[in-house]
Amino acid sequence: MSDEQTRTTGPARLDHRQIRVLAHPLRMRLLGALRAGGPATATTLAGTLDTNTGATSYHLRQLADVGLVAEEAGRGTGRQRWWRAVHDASTWEPSDYDDDPDARAAVEWMQVEHVRWVTEQAERWLAERATYPPQWRDAAGMSDAFLVIGAQRLHALNQEIGELIRRYRAETPPDETDVKPIHLIYAAFPGVEESR
Repeated sequence: MSDEQTRTTGPARLDHRQIRVLAHPLRMRLLGALRAGGPATATTLAGTLDTNTGATSYHLRQLADVGLVAEEAGRGTGRQRWWRAVHDASTWEPSDYDDDPDARAAVEWMQVEHVRWVTEQAERWLAERATYPPQWRDAAGMSDAFLVIGAQRLHALNQEIGELIRRYRAETPPDETDVKPIHLIYAAFPGVEESR
């Protein structure tokens, strides 16, 4: 597989155009599905995401136009195209888009959509956790912590957590056989009851 065909590890900093294109419910789900499940066809993705192949193909092309997905060269036949995520994660700073009202609105929409998705995932886990073996119920969890720190240290904390996540994503110990996809969700923001 050539360098052009491999997925970049680590987060890609999204530019104004990419963030505006990604701010769409199906596009976000398509990119997430390709990152989680690897390369797939529009037909496969449509079945997975319960949508139609035409819409899936259109939105994959939109994501490809801004470099978030790419066609998997050498796979597929005829009209069947395989798609892959170009990066394993995306990142941005909200202030990156202060000069672009459309990109800023896209980020705000994506953040609200992400909170909705996180809530759905947490509720799904709570509803199904009794069906998991004890070791998975004990390993999983939710927590919160209160810190009193400045913006600079909060930024450093988030960077350190990101590095830890990337390390765990890259390493799978050879003796670990009972593995599952994990949603690791965390948030860090000033307490809303506090004054600015």
